[in-house]
Amino acid sequence: MDIQTKSFQELTTRELYQILQLRSEVFVVEQDCVYQDMDGKDFKALHIIGTGNNEIMAYTRIFGPGDYMDQACIGRVVVKKSARKEGYGKVIMEASIQAVRDHYNTTTIQISAQTYLQKFYKELGFNPVGEVYLEDDIPHILMIKK
Repeated sequence: MDIQTKSFQELTTRELYQILQLRSEVFVVEQDCVYQDMDGKDFKALHIIGTGNNEIMAYTRIFGPGDYMDQACIGRVVVKKSARKEGYGKVIMEASIQAVRDHYNTTTIQISAQTYLQKFYKELGFNPVGEVYLEDDIPHILMIKK
């Protein structure tokens, strides 16, 4: 999988379409969650894109401290359903963690994690903070990596 980091302005229309399509496939259709994915925050984010076979297989968006959350953060973590057994989730997260370090000069990172993925994020160095809460009717927990 090839990884690229791009600002919103650097995304091609094809890349943007594939990103929004993948996020919709997983977060809206697969997870049966009606919510406003296009939240106006993509303009501020850096987009971490994992491609293979000329299509986006994995994706995240990252923000610097104070741009979205208090600390730098990673969000919209998504892997194409057909590629989930390939280890792309770990690859895209490791690339995202490195991109936060490179672009924002910090190692403290927040995520709003779906609770069923806590073990996955703990393996990447994130620790839960506080109580479980609902975000778009899906249980989440704040996790921080220092």
